[in-house]
Amino acid sequence: MINICFVCSGNTCRSIMAERLMKVLLKERKIKDIKVISRGLYAKGDNITTEAKNALKEYKALSSNRKSVKLGKIDKNTLYITMTDAQKQNIKSAKVLSFRNLTGFDILDPYGQSQEVYNKTAEEIYKGLLILLKQIETWRK
Repeated sequence: MINICFVCSGNTCRSIMAERLMKVLLKERKIKDIKVISRGLYAKGDNITTEAKNALKEYKALSSNRKSVKLGKIDKNTLYITMTDAQKQNIKSAKVLSFRNLTGFDILDPYGQSQEVYNKTAEEIYKGLLILLKQIETWRK
């Protein structure tokens, strides 16, 4: 079993989109041994943003409300994937990557911006998740 936790600042946009998009990819590929969750470094129990929900609908991903969850105790058996290299520095684990490690660029925060920006962010996350799945296949060999 592989446990993955996507991490961003508030867990209302990027990390929750990554979690839900990854669940779509895992279901499509019939992969059942990867569990995904998401957390925020500074989460305060806020709902997923309306724009993030709208962006998820384009991928047929779950777009229902969910309160943001703050990152708590680090689990040594979980792979943490942050949206930016800077966020990676906040997680004291040997198993932490950033989207920059996967794709060569950070996933910038769309909070407070237009639906178009959220849609572009979801697309960048989706592309990064495809790269992550290929990397996981390599690790398993």
